[in-house]
Parts: sequence; structure tokens; C-alpha cells
Amino acid sequence: MSRKLLLTLASTLPLTIIFLSSCTKEVQIEIPGYKEQLVVDGFIETGVPAVVLLSKTNNIYAGTNIQNYIDGFVSGATVIVSNGTITDTLSEVCTNNLPPGSEETVAAFFGLPVEQIVNLNLCFYVSDQLVGEVGKTYDLTIVDEGNTYTSQTRILEPVALDSIYWKQEAGAPGYGFCWSQLSDPPATGNAYRWDVKYISDVSFSKPFGPYSDDRFYNGLTFDFPNPNPMSFNDQTIAPEVRGYFKQGDTLVVRLSTIGQKEFQFFDKKYNQIYSGGNPFSTPVNIPSNIIGGALGIWAGYSPSLDTLICQ
Repeated sequence: MSRKLLLTLASTLPLTIIFLSSCTKEVQIEIPGYKEQLVVDGFIETGVPAVVLLSKTNNIYAGTNIQNYIDGFVSGATVIVSNGTITDTLSEVCTNNLPPGSEETVAAFFGLPVEQIVNLNLCFYVSDQLVGEVGKTYDLTIVDEGNTYTSQTRILEPVALDSIYWKQEAGAPGYGFCWSQLSDPPATGNAYRWDVKYISDVSFSKPFGPYSDDRFYNGLTFDFPNPNPMSFNDQTIAPEVRGYFKQGDTLVVRLSTIGQKEFQFFDKKYNQIYSGGNPFSTPVNIPSNIIGGALGIWAGYSPSLDTLICQ
């Protein structure tokens, strides 16, 4: 490199540094303040009464403990469901005064142990007059603290699985996946929830990715494997066979048809859950079908059930 070029670089370098430093600017980002909102978790299923759970959003900086969880539930609201013929104001039921025999079902609904749920005062709303019927549309109205929220869902025609079967996995004698065959109807936009339970269980368990729609398989017939979601937290099962069903297990498999709005809510919700707070994941805004400023979902389910003996 020539001496002249070195002198030129030496003379221009300070100017470059000054220029670059003069272009910096302090950026201030205004973070929106916390605004409390009502959260709705409601559903109606074929042959099952309407159930609605109400809670309040929690400040992201609030502590995570059981008391904050309890304090978030909403009691004293007016919840109304109508199918166009029958209009029912739902009854408020609290976990410290449950009808005998309902403890396990309610505990599974809240995701808490039975021995804990009966000592807490968690309230939800249940219909005395309305049970889900295929083809019916259900309007939801909630009045809480002077605010009114509305939503609508429909119980669609169920789509049954063509068949279900158990197939042993190579290298895992006596263990395998439950397989299902589905023929998706030709109309686009069909969406489903898949879940399963042992026949002796009270409630169903969802696998990884329990919701799907027919974007990639519209009108097709195909087979797909289903893992065992009950096995992952079962310490009595060897780690190498968790995710499989054991030969001799008796299962109840449930495929529920849902609407597109319901699917969009659950699909985005589970994407957010699975991101696990990953800072490199794509931000997800979870849509809601609740009108009036609340968050959450009012969902109609149309289930088809099958029993499978793994053999």
C-alpha cells in the first residue's frame, strides 16, 4: 500500500467516525399499560350442556401462584345461551359445593387435582336446559360489571373416522401408535380436534397439535398416527416407550368437527404455547370470536367416538 494512500485513509478516518457517531439517535419505545379484560372459555358439545368459564387477564408482571390463579375467576356474571327456541340463563356452580360424583370431571376441566379442587372456590356456569344438537346455532350473551359481550357458534355435522387400528412399532415389542384413517369431505375449510383417553379415564387428553384443518388434505383419504399423550408424564412407563400405546390398552378416540373461527383460535393458541417463550419465534395474535372487547372462545363441538383395543 502506498504512503499517499495511507495518509489519505488516516485523514478521512476521524471524519468517518464523527459522521457515524452523529447519526446515532436514542429511540424510546412506549410500552402500552396493562388493561384488564374478560376472558371467555365456553363450549357446547353434542349431548352435553353448555359450559362457560370466565376469568380476567393478568398483568404480565404479576406473580405466578395459585392465589393469583384463583383470584382471576369471575363470579356473579349473567351468562345466557340461546338456540333460537330455548333461552337459558346458566347456573353458577362453584367447586366447594359440587354435586356428588362430579368432582373428577370438574377437576379435569380446571386442570387441578381432585383433593385440591374441592377446597377451592372456583366458579363456572352451566346450562340446566340446553344440550348440544347437531345443526343448531348457539348465541352466547355475557353481562359482567355493566359490560355486554356476545358470540355465536354452531355444532356442525360430525365427520367420522373410516377406521382406527393399533400397529406395533419396529424395535418396540408390545408398543405402537394408534392409527386413524380419515376421508375428508370435498368442501374446503373442514377443521377437527383429535383427542383420546383410556376407557377407564374420566377426561380426554390432547396430543401435540390436536387441532388441524384440511388446507393440505382437502377431499383426500389418508392414514395418520396418533401418539399417546397420557404416557409422557407417567413415571411408571419406561422413557423409551413413552408416546406409544401398549398392547392390550383399550382406548376411546374422539374426532370432533369444529368451525373455522374456532380452529383459528385454537391453532394460534397452541402455536403460542409451543413456542415456549422462544424470542426467535414469530409473534402470534390469537383471534377471538367474542364481540365486545373480551378475549377467548365460544366453541361448538360435534364429536364422533370410536373404541379401540390395541391388539
